[in-house]
Amino acid sequence: MTDILIIDGNNSFTETLERDLAHNNLPVDRCDSLSKAMAMLHLGSYKTVLLGDNLPDGDGMDYLSSIREIPSFPEVIILSSNRDPDTAERAIQNGAFNYLTKPSNKQCLFAQINLAMESHIEKSSAGKPVQFKREGIVGSSRRLKSCLNNAARAAASKSSVLINGETGTGKELFARAIHQNSKCRNKPFIVVDCAALPDTLAENLLFGHERGAYTSADSSSVGLIKQADGGTLFLDEVGELPLSLQKVFLRVLEGRTFRAVGSAKETASDFRLLAATNKDLETMVENGQFRRDLLYRLLGSHIQLPSLRDISEDINELACHHIRRYCKRFQLPYRDFSPDFLEVLLQYDWPGNIRELVNTVEQAVTLSRNETTLHSRHLPKSMRARLARQTIVQTTAKTSRIETAPKTTSLPDLKTYRNTHTAEIEKDYLIKLVEITDGDVAQGCRISGLSRARYYALMKQHGVSRQV
Repeated sequence: MTDILIIDGNNSFTETLERDLAHNNLPVDRCDSLSKAMAMLHLGSYKTVLLGDNLPDGDGMDYLSSIREIPSFPEVIILSSNRDPDTAERAIQNGAFNYLTKPSNKQCLFAQINLAMESHIEKSSAGKPVQFKREGIVGSSRRLKSCLNNAARAAASKSSVLINGETGTGKELFARAIHQNSKCRNKPFIVVDCAALPDTLAENLLFGHERGAYTSADSSSVGLIKQADGGTLFLDEVGELPLSLQKVFLRVLEGRTFRAVGSAKETASDFRLLAATNKDLETMVENGQFRRDLLYRLLGSHIQLPSLRDISEDINELACHHIRRYCKRFQLPYRDFSPDFLEVLLQYDWPGNIRELVNTVEQAVTLSRNETTLHSRHLPKSMRARLARQTIVQTTAKTSRIETAPKTTSLPDLKTYRNTHTAEIEKDYLIKLVEITDGDVAQGCRISGLSRARYYALMKQHGVSRQV
């Protein structure tokens, strides 16, 4: 099985590179489009991808995250003619192993490929818990599974972890899951809400105080940092931490010691650090709003959670889970839901992510009263109004694009045009169906409404593999 895939639209470049790599005992496959590349990546087990440019069907940078989430989790080295430093920085931040400009020094490129291969092997062989308790995390999309794999690896280590994600994506759920799957699972999990730390009481809450430290201190108090001793300290919304407290926290993280208010001696606290934020801390560092040395302390491991709109294939599973949960809580019979209910959930853009979906399901279950089926009318008016606006905006934009599109005198007959586009739609649907079901034929037939014979016939007709 070939371990390296070259993706570049310049055939002369890929042929030369393929030959050079073969001379160095590095056999490769190559392709000249992103559509072919994604198919090859899903069918193969590549360890390293050399992602170039001059591609006829898109910008390779836009596919970087998707390539990184292929089941074999390949490392990606960008080979680009673009010498823009911002593009190079964005590539690394989005998970590229390295960013090299063309023409690349051969020895440097070969060295980077070998390093990427070693990195892939090391990550693949890293130990993970035999069982990973999800702690309420629901979904089976590729991107969510990738995050769970990263969380499993983080749980098996003692390094600090920074969890990034929009509001409502489940950052605290992931933090609790990491704690519950770690060796300190039977120790405390202490949450510090950095956005709610009052300036005047912050050190008292974090470090505690001795009796008599101030006028009303009738007894001593144990702070949050000491409460986390032996367990996990979770800094929620760490991007909201004031600069003055960032310096204090840095000192605590460096020595795992602190001094309670009014105390003359240092106190130790051996805790594991997890942090979460919806902000771009790198940008905050550049703007002088966050300490770079503190960011380095937080970045032992990094988990980037996807927004709900990026894992829309999980919406059905999430809705079913939380409908069951609320029916049980309210002691109601289980509610089914109609196609129009699910259609609205799938079309909505979910600015509040999973938290908004959970609240929406709760409201729908409550509004349904004695009905056994949830319909779109049970969804909040604000949500339906936003979706109506969203639909009109999208329709208007689409109409505008059609009206401004250049006219052409070359058009096939209606039958050919219809057959071509029907085939494209069917193939795209089948590819997505295989991804959603992980190649499970029975589940694919249930979702699509196809008979098994028709399912196999269409898969063969469009050249779609049942392997994910």
